[in-house]
Amino acid sequence: MKKSFLLMTACIISMLACAQILEVKSIEQLSDASYEDARVVGVSPNGDYVLMSTGSYQGLKRYDIASNKMQTLSKAEGAGFDAQISKDGQEIVFAETTRHADHTSTIKYVRHNLTKKANKVMTDKSTAFASIANSNVVLTNEGGTMYIHRNGKSIVVAPFGTEDKIYIWSSLSPDQSKICYHLGGKGTYVCNLDGSNNQLVGRDLLCPQWYNNNIIIGTHERDNGRFVTAASIVAYNLDGAVQILTNNDMIATDPYAADGKIVFNTMDGKTYMMTVK
Repeated sequence: MKKSFLLMTACIISMLACAQILEVKSIEQLSDASYEDARVVGVSPNGDYVLMSTGSYQGLKRYDIASNKMQTLSKAEGAGFDAQISKDGQEIVFAETTRHADHTSTIKYVRHNLTKKANKVMTDKSTAFASIANSNVVLTNEGGTMYIHRNGKSIVVAPFGTEDKIYIWSSLSPDQSKICYHLGGKGTYVCNLDGSNNQLVGRDLLCPQWYNNNIIIGTHERDNGRFVTAASIVAYNLDGAVQILTNNDMIATDPYAADGKIVFNTMDGKTYMMTVK
């Protein structure tokens, strides 16, 4: 009986691990968005444009898929890090860092309107993010600490505490009821807005992003101690299943999802769009 139970458990785990979460319809290279050191940092909600930067997040560009045109939004340091897109895709918030002669730096947040082609500058990150959120719930990450801002109040969200803990790749679920984040040495988790109901998604899941309220995409990487030797785009659901979406022909990373599309880049600067169902 014990052997039968163990065998049945192993079969269930195997089925979950190999379950199809998304159907991959096609993978197409976006040639005009492929360049040396290219890094995908966002995709519009309806998938009509992609935000591009570099490996060090220097500058921010907007690549329009239909016209194959690239628009430079900023050349500033840090502009590609944590850039935000409004739900209608018409506004983008990004940071610009300025270094000073006395070795200090200042950060400003730019709210760019694509229709009006106008910028509004703000100094507070949560205010800038809230200005395009169309919601009373805003998540920010300040130096590895997660904050939820709601109704004029801010709370620290730290499911594993704050001492010697750095939370990265944090994001709100589409329905804004949960947070996905990664904690070094432990893995990628999902929790409630107050940090409760902490659930492990995947220990080896990097660069996590929400696909929908039940599916999270990200990257699996392998290295030789010095360099990344293999990386695949993967999908997890909150029931514990995992699916590999790309093969070993490419070292794929940094996925972002919107409206049946997943955009990602490879280590050699190529950008791809995957259509899924």
